[in-house]
Amino acid sequence: MTLKQLNYVIEVAQRGSISEAAKNLYIAQPSLSSAIRELEDELGFEIFFRGPKGISISSEGLEFLSYARQVTEQFQLLENRYFNKKAPKREFSVSAQHYSFVVNAFVNIVKRHNESGYKFKLRETATYEIIEDVKNMRSEIGILYLNDFNRAVIERILKENHLKFTPVFTASPHIFISRRHPLVTKAIVTIDDLENYPYLSFEQGIHNSFYFSEEILSLLPHKKEISVTDRATLFNLLIGLNGYTISTGILDEELNGSDIVARPLDVNDEICIGWISNSGYLTSIGKEYIDELAKQKK
Repeated sequence: MTLKQLNYVIEVAQRGSISEAAKNLYIAQPSLSSAIRELEDELGFEIFFRGPKGISISSEGLEFLSYARQVTEQFQLLENRYFNKKAPKREFSVSAQHYSFVVNAFVNIVKRHNESGYKFKLRETATYEIIEDVKNMRSEIGILYLNDFNRAVIERILKENHLKFTPVFTASPHIFISRRHPLVTKAIVTIDDLENYPYLSFEQGIHNSFYFSEEILSLLPHKKEISVTDRATLFNLLIGLNGYTISTGILDEELNGSDIVARPLDVNDEICIGWISNSGYLTSIGKEYIDELAKQKK
């Protein structure tokens, strides 16, 4: 086993394709495939399953990749410390449900590493895709929520995919509305108050399920419903249509402006925000990001 082989495996996992990894590594695809096969033979298990639709990572491969990332990161730190090597670009990726506090934490991390090169990725996407991204190591971290309604189903899916959920903070349900919304003067909003206003939610694509919904109370019927895929679009519709959505109540005017406000929703529920990962391992930047995320609940 060599460090080069570990880097090869990590690159293939990140790209989700041996051919794409070979292009990025500037080596021939047969050479890359051969190097990975030799490592798999040495280990005694397949890291990647090869099929007509591409590659997927085996359960043994997921565990191996978590260790490989630790080894390569520590080696880079050794080189930088003792051989005065130029620090490589820091890499970090996170997939998340559509929360503004996820972006705020990401911005703080980018600012912290602004003096050095970096290659960061933030993917706001559907719940199923978050799980797939982390499962296949396209993202180091996934951010989503659990509550009494979805917990059993989501935890079962995470367990089946060898993923771990770690809580960060718990928030009370709020609605987001325009500052000019008729309900803005109410200290606490009830479900009945919302009956005649458009309900906005994030569309979950072909894997739509009440349990994958980004909003609590997903079984609640609505007279007027609009689904979107983009957070900026949702905020614009909140303003333009006097709509509302249900979320954590955490907003930052510096990044999100002052046109959207949060009001407590009178329901007996809690939203547990947390992160998912393979085997709970985080890189140093991943740990920094989770620390920043925890600070977002003020």
